[in-house]
Amino acid sequence: MAIENTKNISILNANRQDVADEESVRQLEYIEKAKAQVSFLEKELGRKLTACVTTFGCQMNARDSEKLLATLKLVGYEETESEDADFVIYNTCTVRDNADQRVLGRLGQCSNFKKNNPHMKIAICGCMMQEDSSVEKIKKSYRFVDLIFGTHNIYKFAELLYRSLNSDKMIIDIWKETDKIVEDLPVLRKYSFKSGVNIMFGCNNFCTYCIVPYVRGRERSRSPKDIIRECEKLAADGVKEIMLLGQNVNSYGNDFKDGNPDKISFAKLIDEVTKVEGIERVRFMTPHPKDFSDELIDVIANNKKIARHIHLPLQSGNTEILRRMNRKYTKEDYLNLVDKIRTKLPDVAITTDIIVGFPGEKKEDVDDTIDVVKKAAFDNAFTFIYSKRSGTPAATFEDQVPEDVVKENFDRLLKVVQDTAKEQSFKYNGQVQEVLVENVNDHDESLMTGRMSNNTLVHFPGDRELIGKMVKVKITECHGFYFFGEIAE
Repeated sequence: MAIENTKNISILNANRQDVADEESVRQLEYIEKAKAQVSFLEKELGRKLTACVTTFGCQMNARDSEKLLATLKLVGYEETESEDADFVIYNTCTVRDNADQRVLGRLGQCSNFKKNNPHMKIAICGCMMQEDSSVEKIKKSYRFVDLIFGTHNIYKFAELLYRSLNSDKMIIDIWKETDKIVEDLPVLRKYSFKSGVNIMFGCNNFCTYCIVPYVRGRERSRSPKDIIRECEKLAADGVKEIMLLGQNVNSYGNDFKDGNPDKISFAKLIDEVTKVEGIERVRFMTPHPKDFSDELIDVIANNKKIARHIHLPLQSGNTEILRRMNRKYTKEDYLNLVDKIRTKLPDVAITTDIIVGFPGEKKEDVDDTIDVVKKAAFDNAFTFIYSKRSGTPAATFEDQVPEDVVKENFDRLLKVVQDTAKEQSFKYNGQVQEVLVENVNDHDESLMTGRMSNNTLVHFPGDRELIGKMVKVKITECHGFYFFGEIAE
């Protein structure tokens, strides 16, 4: 998909006067040191150096990558999409095994590039690097990697980059945990008009299939003042849409002690963010069904700036499987919550995540999940085959489901998901929706592509000058997961 050119986007927090955190100032000093090293290399090679940042996984990883790219740009690298670059960094995910395998495959390709470019540096960071087994595999089989760091110290990238530029040895800097939050870092956004904002880190839920609590650590919330200040900076820089990010956003503030003036609910926080001048739409990702509050539903109902989209991970529709997953709600609890949301927010789109093939899952259990899909009438569902992750309780369960059974159940579920989503999409036919225009359509340059409040893409005739603007679009054709439309009179 063609996107807006990032060269016109300013790098926030690139000057000392823009940041308040002492550690942020320290990292800016390392950027200046690394800049001198890159400048020296440029003169030696007689050309500009290039850098490629490749991101795997969630929106929080994407936000982290914007910080990594900003640092690389500030020290003098030119961005490229080619992994045959002078500095290549992989920001990894480890939620599913295929993500690990993709990273290792890309590393194998990079080894050939490095043979032809002795100045090339290769770095790996993110969730995969918080697993001891993954780090040991890199050390043993991918010795050409120059820098390894994890999720807790990603804010140290400028310092680690400087060390790497001055060393011919593999540098490994992995922290098992931290209570430190450093967010006043340089950021180069993919889009000038929308941005993610981290509001908390880590997870305390310990779903039995999930590695995230082990690689992201315990829940740590940012100060609401710091979050609002970041949103104000972004709004002043032209951002119209904010997405509040966290592993479980509606646990926000639970780690603050009683009496702490920072202790506010997620519902109150999102309401405050909508008051920032210039912000026209606010999204959030991801809530947990077990603590999705009535207060939050009411705040969304009373505030049109909050996007009409709720992503509500189900994972399974069978109560016993949910218990074994440690999800802390039943099939009935989930459906009651959906009914409450549908009643108070009739215009909201509900999407979900579903896992097929969790240990012990039977055909009848998948039937329960299909029943929930039909009753909840999801606008979309992201379906995944269970991925066994070493270090999680579910990996030790003896009743793993045979692959052929999983595939059959997955196909049955997927058919219902697709049919339900298509049926849901028809309700928008003929409606006028507010659309944030994101880019020129990559298949037809006469069309623009934008995103509705419910997070669905819509393509419509328009000019490039509309990019970054909110426009009214009448929906004329429904194609299940995307729409066609025309600018409303």
